[in-house]
Amino acid sequence: MKLNYYPDTDSLYIELSEEPSTESQEVTDGIVLDFGEQGAVVGIDIDHASKKVQLQRLVVAGIPGAVEQLG
Repeated sequence: MKLNYYPDTDSLYIELSEEPSTESQEVTDGIVLDFGEQGAVVGIDIDHASKKVQLQRLVVAGIPGAVEQLG
């Protein structure tokens, strides 16, 4: 899973799987779910993220794998 924030567009993309998206559906204003070939959610795109989610702090708990910080 990856979280990518793009400050130039104020959007946050949460990549849940490396599977490519085959369909997208806006579920509410500015929040789009991406679906893979089997219908599972593979990503979440949040427009105007700074107004919808708390970007100042990220808490990670109970993750069984490695946590990496890039850039």
